[in-house]
Amino acid sequence: MTDSAHSTLPLPDYDHLPLGGLESRIRSLSSDEVETLLAYERAHAHRVPVVELLGTRLDRLRAGAEPTSGDPGAVRPEQGGHRTGSPVSPATSPQPMSPPPHGTPDQRGRPKGNRT
Repeated sequence: MTDSAHSTLPLPDYDHLPLGGLESRIRSLSSDEVETLLAYERAHAHRVPVVELLGTRLDRLRAGAEPTSGDPGAVRPEQGGHRTGSPVSPATSPQPMSPPPHGTPDQRGRPKGNRT
């Protein structure tokens, strides 16, 4: 498939969907549409979990499963605004401490000028 095939995929944001979002959104696709995605995936990224997911869905559709509405709230990369990063703040940070001296992790370290 060429890049023009990318624009005709049944899920326009397919390349950016995480596995969890893809799993939910392919439920609404027909077997032909799943076959299109599977061929595209094999020709491009060939991610094993995605190939297995699409293959399993295709098998179910061929066995008589019907497309459903899928989960409209599935993870979508176009729905930005999710906060990322560490939730650590000064209020949740531990108290500062000196690292322990080598060999005795149960004792706090002392500054070099304070040794006797």
